[in-house]
Amino acid sequence: MSWQPVNKGGMKMNKQDAQGHDNNKDSRVLWTNSNNHLITSGFNQVRERELLLWDLRNFSRPATSFSLDASSGLLIPLYDVDTGLLILAAQGESTMYSMEVNTESPSLTQLSQCVTEQQTRGLALVPKLCLDVMSCELLRLLQLTDRFIIPISYSVPRKAVQELPLDLFPDTAGRTAALSAQSWWSGVNKQVEKVSLDPSQRPVTSCPVKKEKETSHTEQKVASPEHSDGSAISSPSSSVTSPTSGIVSSTSQRSLQSILGPSSRFRHTQGIVLHRDSHITNLRVVSQSTPGESDGFCVNHQRVAVPLAGPGGQIAVLELSQPGRLPDSLPTIENTVPVTDLTWDPFNPQRLVTGGEDGRIKVWIIPQGGLKETVTDPHSVLVGHNERIYTVRFQPCASDILVSSSYDMTVRVWNLRSGKNVLTLQGHEDQIFSLAWSPDGKCLATCCKDQRIRIYDPRASNHPKQEGAGPEGARGARILWVCDGKYLLVSGFDSRSERQLTLHSTDNLSQGPITTISLDVSPSTLIPHYDPDTGILLLTGKGDTRSFIYEVTAESPYFLECNSFMTSDPHKGFQCLRKADCAVPEVEVLRALRLCNSSIEPVAFRVPRVKKEFFQDDVFPPTRVTWEPALSAEEWLSGKDKQQRSINLCPSGMTPVSQAPKEAPNKKFVPSSVYLQEKTDEQKKEELLNAMVAKLGNRDDPLPQDAFEGVDEDEWD
Repeated sequence: MSWQPVNKGGMKMNKQDAQGHDNNKDSRVLWTNSNNHLITSGFNQVRERELLLWDLRNFSRPATSFSLDASSGLLIPLYDVDTGLLILAAQGESTMYSMEVNTESPSLTQLSQCVTEQQTRGLALVPKLCLDVMSCELLRLLQLTDRFIIPISYSVPRKAVQELPLDLFPDTAGRTAALSAQSWWSGVNKQVEKVSLDPSQRPVTSCPVKKEKETSHTEQKVASPEHSDGSAISSPSSSVTSPTSGIVSSTSQRSLQSILGPSSRFRHTQGIVLHRDSHITNLRVVSQSTPGESDGFCVNHQRVAVPLAGPGGQIAVLELSQPGRLPDSLPTIENTVPVTDLTWDPFNPQRLVTGGEDGRIKVWIIPQGGLKETVTDPHSVLVGHNERIYTVRFQPCASDILVSSSYDMTVRVWNLRSGKNVLTLQGHEDQIFSLAWSPDGKCLATCCKDQRIRIYDPRASNHPKQEGAGPEGARGARILWVCDGKYLLVSGFDSRSERQLTLHSTDNLSQGPITTISLDVSPSTLIPHYDPDTGILLLTGKGDTRSFIYEVTAESPYFLECNSFMTSDPHKGFQCLRKADCAVPEVEVLRALRLCNSSIEPVAFRVPRVKKEFFQDDVFPPTRVTWEPALSAEEWLSGKDKQQRSINLCPSGMTPVSQAPKEAPNKKFVPSSVYLQEKTDEQKKEELLNAMVAKLGNRDDPLPQDAFEGVDEDEWD
């Protein structure tokens, strides 16, 4: 990086050079409110986004630096010279960062992080003279999205302001140029004259306004939220017919979804990392080389299996009943080759299945109470694939049925009781990104690198019964059945490498996705976790700090956004536990385990409710017993189908909220002015006279002078 003054009039120039960011990607530079300091945004050696603050008086190295995350989008810096606030955002992302820049004692301090409803395509600062300073509005941005221009305001909470707070709003540069181009080129330097932001001290300018023809009330009417066809969100121009609807106001910071369309009943769901006493810490050398098709680790209600780095394909098996600090050396499972995927048997918490680089699938039996010594001999080995294993998954209803996919582009169904490959599915032409069983265990869906998604009925045919278009990106994808098997959810990338979600109807896969939403730009595939009882969808990727939460519905608009779960440090994986492990009295709808660099943390997702003393039966419907098989492998292979039983999650002693006694409504106090307003003038006059008479007494009572003793008439003479 270099800087030099402009050569005006043949003057001698001084030039300085310095080594900029340690990555050859793009970068941005801008001046601060000091003539001696610069700010640059770019990437460091490990591809993390970073900010550098430079002092021109010591230009050999940056005065200070600040690293953010490992996203691939270049941060666009916007700087306010009056307050020293720096706003950062990247194209294709929905997160904005605000930072404070201190040039006296060089430092960069992060203040807040704002998550917007739409992805940013461009960003601009509104001029300072346009702000509502009497409401303590420090900054206003205009965010350009795919369909809108959205204003975003940064304000300082203050009580009622009678006078302009000068500590927040110093004089700012005016709108009049300080000098002409010819004067500047001749060597003259002059600053733009500053003006006060106090509205009472600024001249009021008026401009003629052309009176438009009055528009009827029906033309300006906003579409009612009761129409739930999703048009209000997907096509804003159809919801507001007024021609002046080009800019969408967001002063209340509410989402467009809550204004113009249906909102999720779980939109206020809160993700809470549980107390440190429940964490597993001192977890060392977690493997960084598990392929993108793998979730990275697997859990059940008793234990966790985590692949470790190093030779031998080691796997640590940790007991959830024994949280705390792990010893430096652990007994492990030695798989002999690197592990590519692993999964627990949902019906046997002691059986672990792993896939390896050698194309072999190994079955391990964990002793009761956990590993006491290193295990090298598997219980059984399944041989059939010729290349490395991509994915291994258990059938959700039948015991001992396992499905696997491999680099040899085949999908095989295994009977673990006999150890044989009973079914082989064909039809894939490229790498198989993901596969998933339907909730009833009848069908199997796959997502392939050839941009196709397929549905198989494995007991009927080894070729797909339906095919459809999948995600355009070739970086990875995940597939999942939602809404009782009516739809297929696909998490992948589009042609611009943006992460996106698509929803496909399982009745007509060839028609393509029925809806698509784009999220952000990140290299990791979003791994979906779905709760069929509530329709809550949790999405996060390896290396992410944000977990997206949606409610998936069977009707338009299909995806209802909820609060995201944010963490300060990135995680390597996220796995949900079964519904029976949730704290139902705390209205906990999901419980997950978060794999970090050296620890495993439980995270609870709770819905805020007031009457927690009652069982929230609207949130907890009867749930399937997914930890008990409904039929055996032989029964399923013979063509039988059966679903697991359902149980009620209501704890003993709790009353469902639907049966809670209704509270008597409080009697509303009505002031006397209401009654007076409802009466006519004659009624008011009559009431006033009656009140006066009542105060004076009965009109038939004798007067006081009647009791006086008078004189005879002849005495007057």
